[in-house]
Amino acid sequence: MRQADVTRNTSETKIQISINLDGTGKADLASGVPFLDHMLDQIARHGMIDLKVVANGDTHIDDHHTVEDVGITLGQAFAKAVGDKAGITRYGHSYVPLDETLSRVVIDFSGRPDLEFNVPFTRARVGDFDVDLSIEFFRGFVNHAGVTLHIDNLRGINAHHQIETVFKAFGRALRMALAVDPRASGSIPSTKGSL
Repeated sequence: MRQADVTRNTSETKIQISINLDGTGKADLASGVPFLDHMLDQIARHGMIDLKVVANGDTHIDDHHTVEDVGITLGQAFAKAVGDKAGITRYGHSYVPLDETLSRVVIDFSGRPDLEFNVPFTRARVGDFDVDLSIEFFRGFVNHAGVTLHIDNLRGINAHHQIETVFKAFGRALRMALAVDPRASGSIPSTKGSL
């Protein structure tokens, strides 16, 4: 079973995350940051990952620590659930449109953390959400999941659409990369023999 439960407690946040990589896209989300919950729902739904997130953070200061730490904890959960990566497809990609906006996400469960984030946001906030926090989320995820992640917003005018297409494409790319390849016979998808 490709599942994991991870708890991360600091002086700034207390986070519990449960994932099932072979789920049906169910989400139970209470991060304390409503827009983040909306984006996490995109990951669950489009990644076909069951996801439960409970976070209590110092949002009275701002949302930075909570968003970043949810990314970190989610990355830890993915690393734990995917294990040695035997039999997975490894690579995934997705293009997602939303009206005038188009984003592309490409992921490699390489074991090497690297993030290329190219999203020219058209405004600084979506409601109460600081758009800069999206890169903090993905940086935390990448560093703790051990993945290479390329995120490109190719066009877009509406900042909400820009972020939403990124998270939807991320979910779809995860779904592809984590799919079990029946031709791989449980082997590690690398000439090195390990990832």
